[in-house]
Amino acid sequence: MRSKILFFLLISGLSFSQQKNVKITDLKPKTEDSVFPLVSYTENPRVENKINTFLQVNQLQYIPGAEGNPFKLVSTGKTSYSNYVYFYSWEKLETPKNILSIALDGEASGAYPESFSIWKNFDLRTGNFINAKNLFQANSIKTVENLIQKQVKKEVDDFLSQLKSEKNPSEEVLDQISIYEECFTAYSLDDIGYYFGKDKIRFIAGRCSNHAMRALDELGSHVVEFPYNELDKYWSPYAKNLLSGSTQIDKTSLSNKLYKGKIDGKYPVTVLINRLYDDGSFSAIYWYDKNKKLIEWNGKIQGSHLSLVESDYYSEEARQWILRGFVEADLQGNKIIGTWQDYKTKKYLNLELEEL
Repeated sequence: MRSKILFFLLISGLSFSQQKNVKITDLKPKTEDSVFPLVSYTENPRVENKINTFLQVNQLQYIPGAEGNPFKLVSTGKTSYSNYVYFYSWEKLETPKNILSIALDGEASGAYPESFSIWKNFDLRTGNFINAKNLFQANSIKTVENLIQKQVKKEVDDFLSQLKSEKNPSEEVLDQISIYEECFTAYSLDDIGYYFGKDKIRFIAGRCSNHAMRALDELGSHVVEFPYNELDKYWSPYAKNLLSGSTQIDKTSLSNKLYKGKIDGKYPVTVLINRLYDDGSFSAIYWYDKNKKLIEWNGKIQGSHLSLVESDYYSEEARQWILRGFVEADLQGNKIIGTWQDYKTKKYLNLELEEL
């Protein structure tokens, strides 16, 4: 009990002062449809570079320093996911000192326009994106997910009871009942947004309705929050050090990390690993530092071994992806070491990457 109180006092004190040395301005060119954060952290330029690289590649599919307008792909629907995406605002949130949390609001248009709010959280000691699963002990993840699911389900069930208590429900109310009876609440930590507050963490689960029924969805997104000390027994060592303001950095998963290195010992490249799924599958984006064009890898990790495929382009005639190369590599500490093989020539080139 004493250790819990000590931890709570520690994270409730000076460590909660917002990181004063982190400044955020607008990425140029700013317009009403392209209001995007650009982080400045003069105390640690390496961390500044990692955060900006992640944000711009992850959200804009733009590599910092490349030619052209950073918003060109998203504003013209030319990204890999084909939507037109507009960013309207951002906000730097008040957090513990080791953490930078940024909220972004915008709109994505595919078959129909859809507004969105997303949250990106970074470890200011390393510049790494903070994965929700890394915050909890492996054997506590399901427990925390159940706590979130239970609160979401209670909110939905309580509102359902209220709707069903109406004696002569209108057609609109009957439609609402249908929405909430079919609501998905089995969220995992990978499925939901979250951000750090001054003294609590907030998880944001998606709404019950699809786009067509959104106007009838009175509940909207589900916000579940926990004071930090309430989750004390579930936090991983990484999370406890992160929240307490400690400089001790613990190892975290491969998901959402940046690596830098060379192919064939002479071609500098940068790699952004995307989310790892439970079955070991994942994708990555890499680029040659000289020409700054995004190239995608797809594959799996088994143990510490990575097997990835690089596609060249999609052939409408053949109705399949035309392959360009293969990667076979191993995780060795903070490095990825292996080979890149050319699909056509079968030639092998050495690949060596190190975590940024």
